[in-house]
Amino acid sequence: MNTLKPENLPAHLAVIMDGNGRWAKKRMLRRIVGHQKGVETVRVIVEECSRLGIRYLTLFAFSAENWLRPKTEVKALMALLKQYIRAEIARMMQNNIRFNVIGNRVDLPVDINREIDNAIERTAGNSGMLLTLALSYGGRQEIVSAAKRLAMDAAAGHLDPEAIDEQIFSGRLFTAGIPDPDLLIRTSGEMRISNFLLWQLAYAELYFTEVNWPDFDRNELARAFREYQSRERRFGMTSDQLRNEEA
Repeated sequence: MNTLKPENLPAHLAVIMDGNGRWAKKRMLRRIVGHQKGVETVRVIVEECSRLGIRYLTLFAFSAENWLRPKTEVKALMALLKQYIRAEIARMMQNNIRFNVIGNRVDLPVDINREIDNAIERTAGNSGMLLTLALSYGGRQEIVSAAKRLAMDAAAGHLDPEAIDEQIFSGRLFTAGIPDPDLLIRTSGEMRISNFLLWQLAYAELYFTEVNWPDFDRNELARAFREYQSRERRFGMTSDQLRNEEA
């Protein structure tokens, strides 16, 4: 087994946690059991990423489109989310992890937002990994929201439209101040990004695995990191240019 190179791990890892329902179905269990097992996997991966020195971890926990699922499932997911946030504060403090949420929080229940605010406030002084949950999140919706904010600033005379560039646009996104992901992992065999971080993933490496999220353990994470370390990230340049820069 190849050893991971600590100097070449992604600074920012993004994950689409897919396959909880399929994991449960294969075992003839209720979908909620798969989601519960998925929460256990979240704990393992968060702690492992923190241990490895990953600076930013962003997890796609609940999409804007997930509100279309059966009401009973949505209610169960919200209950799991509330339980997770409340229970994980102690672990986040122990592991020096900061907590963050991106997405359209106005759609979330009041009690969930209360737990989010509490977790953000309690962990604000931590200096380790930033754990971000994407909740009620959609990439297209985020881009439209950023465009509206820029348009309003321009209409009010606070911003010259000619001055808008990628940096200014990025500053209006939910992820303002967070570097773009270096690596995206998606589990369960689906090979699409499903409206997740559409702007931010422009130059990310993409890694897809057949493993369902509840079975995604430390070994699977290491496998994804080894694949990432085997790739050459050129950002539009040639291999020769990269080698000359490194020299």
